[in-house]
Amino acid sequence: MPPAPRITAYVEALVARYPDDDRSVVWVSPSVIEEAAGPIVYLLMPYGEAEEVSKYATELAREHGLVCFDPQRECLRP
Repeated sequence: MPPAPRITAYVEALVARYPDDDRSVVWVSPSVIEEAAGPIVYLLMPYGEAEEVSKYATELAREHGLVCFDPQRECLRP
C-alpha cells in the first residue's frame, strides 16, 4: 500500500532536515519513505540519535496533523 499523501509530505519534510542518503547517521533504513504504508511510517534510527530526531519528528508530525507513537516508551509522544 502506498503512503498516504500526508505521510509522504511529512517524510519529505523530515528528510529535508535529516537526509536519508548513504552518508546519513540518523536513519537505519536506507530510505525513510520505504518504511511508510498508508497512514503509518515507522522511523528507524540508532539509539544515539533518537532523542534529538524524535523530538523534531514529533513537532513536525503535529504540524502535519499527525501523531507519534513511541514503541520504546509505549505511549504517544506529547
